Amino acid sequence: MQRFTTLTGVAAPLPMINVDTDKIIPKQYLKTIERTGLGKALFDELRFNADGSEKPDFVLNRSAYRKAEILVAGENFGCGSSREHAPWALLDFGIRAVIAPSFADIFYNNCFKNGILPITLPAETVAQLMDDARKGANARLTIDLASQTITRPDGQTVRFEIDQFRKQCLLDGLDDIGLTLKKEPAIAKFENRRKQIQPWL
Repeated sequence: MQRFTTLTGVAAPLPMINVDTDKIIPKQYLKTIERTGLGKALFDELRFNADGSEKPDFVLNRSAYRKAEILVAGENFGCGSSREHAPWALLDFGIRAVIAPSFADIFYNNCFKNGILPITLPAETVAQLMDDARKGANARLTIDLASQTITRPDGQTVRFEIDQFRKQCLLDGLDDIGLTLKKEPAIAKFENRRKQIQPWL
């Protein structure tokens, strides 16, 4: 998993509440178990018409936001079904952080397991960052995970809270498999000992 330390990038405003995982990545794209290639289907019904042409008014189709790395969204982002494809699609598009007043629990947990930083902030603070994001590509945000701060285009900083274990996992680039592999010497020692005392297993 890619480490998350400091990110400076364009923030795209998505002032919608209750954006569910089917909006993020529709069900017809859930056949794959690959984590790559889903970015083109991110927000499919919001981004594209039935004939495949782009909807010019959708934020990620506008030139200023085509390479956005941060998403500023409304309450209850990621609600609905528990599909892990949702953070896969965001990450494959290039989104490394999502800022919102609240997240659905399963989506929130899945973000950390896939190298995306979900930041929960009060609604009034999110509204300020939404206004920053509306200024386009020149209004970039800087997220520093170590100091737990977001620096706005005018230089003001916003502090956010995060579980310290999850924070360290992102800083180290460790998902569940990576965490397990850190214990590989202890696991190997246990397995070797078990073979000696229980060779029939």
